Amino acid sequence: MPFSVEYHITQYELEQGALEIQYIEEYFGEFPRKKTAAEIVNRLEGRSHLILLATAPLPDDPGSVVPVSFKVAHEVKPAETEPKLVDLVHRLSDNVQFAGRRVLYTWIGGTRRHWRGQARFRPPTAPPSPGPARPGSPPPARTPHTHPPPPPVTLDHLRFEVVRYERNGSDNAESKVYLSKKLLPEMISTHRSKKAVVQSPV
Repeated sequence: MPFSVEYHITQYELEQGALEIQYIEEYFGEFPRKKTAAEIVNRLEGRSHLILLATAPLPDDPGSVVPVSFKVAHEVKPAETEPKLVDLVHRLSDNVQFAGRRVLYTWIGGTRRHWRGQARFRPPTAPPSPGPARPGSPPPARTPHTHPPPPPVTLDHLRFEVVRYERNGSDNAESKVYLSKKLLPEMISTHRSKKAVVQSPV
């Protein structure tokens, strides 16, 4: 049964955030390919990124606050050198404009099982851009990917566009859907007015 509780989103610096994500993936206990803190640091170091974690009290024990949802996103540029990102840019180059705009890629994220199916506990997305945009620069695009494919209602509600689908013939759960959404200034302003993000203490 749905329940209503207050939750908090915290933004972490790289080192502490990497440790938090390593812990939370173990805590959720259902990710087949868990990321280590070292892997997260290696991917994010030297590039604009966001590490966000939402916490909320348990419905039957309000005094216990637990991790509920998390998201790790980073900027992707046309000239990447890391093999996985080079491959990503290559796969999306026909569908996503990388040159001349900032692209925020949602790398990993998740929501604790019992909090799923509620819009308020969707993996946190604020703030939606990796740092301030340059004056006069075009609006950034955000290109998260998910698998298996999300339900149509999610795409409609969040205004995502499917830009690429890669079917895995042997295991459909491993098929990938790439989604994209332009982050226009008015959308960012509205989003920030509805969510407050707290910076974690160093």
